[in-house]
Amino acid sequence: MHLAISIEEAVDMIPDGASVMLSGFMGVGTPDKIVTALAASGKKNLTLLSNDTARPHCGPGPLFKAHCVTKLICSHMGLNPDVQEQFASGELDVELVPQGTFVERIRAAGVGLGGILTPTGVGTKIAEGKEVITVDGKEYLLEKPLSADFALIAAARCDYVGNLSYMLTATNFNPIMALAGKTVICEPEAIVPVGVIPPDEVKTPGVLVDHVIKKSA
Repeated sequence: MHLAISIEEAVDMIPDGASVMLSGFMGVGTPDKIVTALAASGKKNLTLLSNDTARPHCGPGPLFKAHCVTKLICSHMGLNPDVQEQFASGELDVELVPQGTFVERIRAAGVGLGGILTPTGVGTKIAEGKEVITVDGKEYLLEKPLSADFALIAAARCDYVGNLSYMLTATNFNPIMALAGKTVICEPEAIVPVGVIPPDEVKTPGVLVDHVIKKSA
């Protein structure tokens, strides 16, 4: 395990065409430095899994400004004009997933489930092409797990072996995405010695974290 890396090393790991999970809710809890560096790198044809697209200059916004993304899986895209324009022009393929379904599909991938059953979307366009399963007389859609090549997450604190804690609503999708990314890269606000984070505040254990962005000199 090689925990401490630079922003440049993190970006170099991510090839064109990779699938990337990005944490955050309207920019809160997003690893902003990684996003900025990835947008500036010129990477192309990324598949992005993100709850929302925030605005042009926050959250995942810079990735759309730089035209890095060609496939988007999200729950909300309505407040980012760059995303709307790229979707309307056909440059961006968008799969809209209800927020509860989105997070549960990611969790399913992280814990090794074959999918989830949800009544959300039954009888609507979202059900087209999906298997419908009846349980106790009620219909459910089988929604398959969502994983990604990389999970880019943010934490309030990280200790020397990669245990992570989060702050309030900035927790959002970070712990769930840490379960489902094949390579997990964290951008912490502070790196602290082992033992500084109380055990009951560790929301993501270090065994799930592959790399941590080290502080610049």
